Amino acid sequence: MESVFTNARLVLDDTIIDGTLVVRDGRIAAVDEGRSHAAAALDCAGDMVCPGLIDLHTDALESHFVPRPKVFWPDARAAALAHDGQVVASGITTVFDAICAGGFDQAKAERRELFTIMLDAVDANSALFRADHHIHLRCEMTDPTLLALATPALDRPRVTLASLMDHTPGARQWRNVESLRTFLLGIGKSAAEAEVEIETRSARGRAAVADNFQALADLLREKGVVRANHDDTTAAHVELARDAGCSISEFPTTLDAARAARAAGLATIGGAPNVVRGGSHSNGIAMKDLAAENLLDALASDYVPASLLQAAVALHLRQGLPLPAALGLVTRAPARMAGLHDRGHLAPGLRADVTRFRIVEGTPVVRQVLVAGERVF
Repeated sequence: MESVFTNARLVLDDTIIDGTLVVRDGRIAAVDEGRSHAAAALDCAGDMVCPGLIDLHTDALESHFVPRPKVFWPDARAAALAHDGQVVASGITTVFDAICAGGFDQAKAERRELFTIMLDAVDANSALFRADHHIHLRCEMTDPTLLALATPALDRPRVTLASLMDHTPGARQWRNVESLRTFLLGIGKSAAEAEVEIETRSARGRAAVADNFQALADLLREKGVVRANHDDTTAAHVELARDAGCSISEFPTTLDAARAARAAGLATIGGAPNVVRGGSHSNGIAMKDLAAENLLDALASDYVPASLLQAAVALHLRQGLPLPAALGLVTRAPARMAGLHDRGHLAPGLRADVTRFRIVEGTPVVRQVLVAGERVF
C-alpha cells in the first residue's frame, strides 16, 4: 500500500525542504524535493511534516485510571484506550507510559493497587492501540516495597526503560522543603497534616533509599533496560547515576547537575511543560535556560502529552532554536536514547511514523498522524 504526501514542508535532521513524502508498506519509500503530480497524492497545503514524536516519559496514563482523587475508573481497557487517543492526537507515535512501582506517601497508596492493573492494560491492548506503547518503570526508591514490585515487572518485554526516583523531602525535586509544604497545603492538607507528612516522608524516605539504591541498580543492570536517574540536583547525584549504569539524567533540577551530566556522558531529558510554562512548577531550573546552554538533549511530556510538540515549537519561536533542532529533541534524540534505531528521522527505509502539523499564531495544530504507515489520526 502506498501513500503520497506532497506540497509539504518536510522537516529533516538539519533542514526543511518543500517536497514530497512517499510511504509504502509501512516504511518511508522516498523523501523528495518538489511537488508530486500523481492523482492520488495528498496536498498538505504547506503543512509541516516531521517524524512521529517519541515520548520517553508521560504520567498521563495514570490520570485516566484515577481521573479524580479516590475515583478509580472501572474499565481498564477503556482507560488505556482513552490515553492512547490523547497520545496520537498530540502527534506522539511512540510512547513510554510511566507506571510507578511504589509511592512516596500515603496519598499515592493507590499506585500499589493500580500497579499490576496498569501494566496488564498496556500489555493486553497492544493490538488495539494506535501508538506504539512501551513501559517506563518509575522506581520510587522511598518505598520499602519497591523491589518486591519491580522485580517481576521487569520480566515484561514492554518494560524497556526504568528510572530511579527519590522524592524524599529535602532532596532533589523537594530539596526546598518550603516548596513541598506549599504544595501540600495547595492540595488541601492542613498545616498540621503537612508537617506530619513531611516528617514521616523524610524519615521513611532516607531509610528506604539507603536500602533500595544498590539492590535496584544491580537488578536493572542485570535486566539490561535503559536506565535514567530522576531529578538530579548535584554533581554527586550524577556520579551515583553513572555508577548505577544510567545513560540518562531525567529532569535535572539545576544547571550544575546538567553540566555534570554532560561531563559524565549522560543525556538530559527536560520536561516539556516546563518549556511551555516558562519554568518549573517546583522551583527547579527552567528548561529554556538549559537549552540556551546547549545542555538539553531531549524533551518528555511528563504530565501533558500535548506539551511535547508545543515545547519544541516554543523553543523555536521564543528561543530562536532552528525548527529541525527543536523537533529533534522530541524525535531523533529520544529514539537514539531508547535504542529505537528504526524511527525518529524522515529517511527512506525507516518506519513511516509521521506527524503533520501547522503552526497557528504560535500554537502547533496536529493535522494527521501515521504509525507504521497507517493513518491513526
